[in-house]
Amino acid sequence: MSQPTQAPVAKRSLNERLSGPLPALITVGSLLLLMIVLELVDAAVPANLDMWGIHAQELDGLPGIFSAPFLHHGFAHLWSNAIPFFVLGFLTAIAGLKEFALASIGIIVASGVFAWALTFGSGTQVIVGASGWVFGLLTYLLARGVFTRNFGQILISVVVLVLYGSILWGVIPGEAGISWQGHLGGAIGGIAMAWLLSRSSRQKPQSKKSTQAPATLNLS
Repeated sequence: MSQPTQAPVAKRSLNERLSGPLPALITVGSLLLLMIVLELVDAAVPANLDMWGIHAQELDGLPGIFSAPFLHHGFAHLWSNAIPFFVLGFLTAIAGLKEFALASIGIIVASGVFAWALTFGSGTQVIVGASGWVFGLLTYLLARGVFTRNFGQILISVVVLVLYGSILWGVIPGEAGISWQGHLGGAIGGIAMAWLLSRSSRQKPQSKKSTQAPATLNLS
């Protein structure tokens, strides 16, 4: 007598295993903790870690593009970025850490390049802070909902717009000492990464339609 067999359970992909609230909370919380620790070290030693930021218009200042988002001009500067970074980062990372990582890299590079290339002034201008990253995560979440036409992501976009939409004015030149260039670059980078990372979602309906067998007519 044959025994009933159970259907094999499909294995979850690595990206699926790294999706959800807990991985997002750990990842974004760890990044924020790193920023806090660096600021504590900078204040306690003092280590002058801000010099590892972006040195505008200087070739040897380009590597600072990747370290600048984790450095801040004091705790007041850090706290102004901490909450929006945590909220927007969590909402991005909850869809998957791979998506969060790719989006963040694109945003950080775009923000850093704009800040490096478009910041002018006498003497060396050093730019630090996570605000460009924050602006990019904001526009990423807003644009992703539009590009994917996914109800859940559109709902997230609406919530994000209500909570943080007003900060988008920061891409306009204004208060001295605020890198609107980095804000603008981050915002553009966020939209660009939302477009790139949503390509598969936009192409799914077309690919499904194209794989359907053509209808046949019986002429007998």
